[in-house]
Amino acid sequence: MSCPTRAVQAVYLSLLALLGAAPAAAAAGGGWSVAPAGGGRPSFYAEGAPGTVLRDTVSVTNRTRHPVTVRLTGTGVQVTFAEAEIRVPARTRADVPLTVTVPEGAAPGDRTGTLLARDGDGGSMSVPVLLRIGGPELSALTVERVAVRGDRIGYDLVNRGTTALVPTLSVRAEGVFGTLLDRAPRTLPVELAPGRRLHLSEPWPGRPALDAVDVRLTVTAAGGAGDTATASARFVPWGGVAAGGAALALGAAAPTLVRRRRRRATPGPSPEPVREPAELTGVAR
Repeated sequence: MSCPTRAVQAVYLSLLALLGAAPAAAAAGGGWSVAPAGGGRPSFYAEGAPGTVLRDTVSVTNRTRHPVTVRLTGTGVQVTFAEAEIRVPARTRADVPLTVTVPEGAAPGDRTGTLLARDGDGGSMSVPVLLRIGGPELSALTVERVAVRGDRIGYDLVNRGTTALVPTLSVRAEGVFGTLLDRAPRTLPVELAPGRRLHLSEPWPGRPALDAVDVRLTVTAAGGAGDTATASARFVPWGGVAAGGAALALGAAAPTLVRRRRRRATPGPSPEPVREPAELTGVAR
């Protein structure tokens, strides 16, 4: 892996100081140690653009009089070893090639990780890994899927850039007779990582019972990111409408019922009597 340039050495050394909880040169239990190959490096450092695969080597030194088996793993960043588990003979050093992969689509900035080494007796060591991801920084934010449901306004925020964003939201609602809601911009208590989508909702107590409303949400963030989205809603007191409709329907049907009843009450010609057939009883002889 490349060494840090002079322009970033100060930041690099500061991060290493924060990461240096476990010294790489110390031996685990006094018997074996792990460190970046070549000597003189307290940690691993990698720098590249998204999609880059960077190569380095880790050295495992066994100072004991018996073989030691060490298993290597990485956390925080994508580290792959040529051999994840190695057996190091007594008083021998083994060099293991490794690669650090910069994720595709990763945002520019610094990532930290750890190379871990453990033996079969419970001894362990760790070495810090610092990954610096290059590329242009882009701030882009959209607000989508705005919808009014009940007494809440739901919406999605999507970070479409390469930097983490803390969005600011303002809400406005216009009804038939004027402004119903006008909330000044305020910072939301969330941080959107690049590529992240987050569903949120805005409470709306006291919304109108009867109105046609247009809702507009505006979001902004650092770096010039911003977007606006709208939605329409129709508030109708369906219970009152249903009761009124039923009353109107009943009122319209009443004259018809009266006419039908009058028609049934008008006398007409008497029907012919129905002659019932005679019933034959007995047993034939």
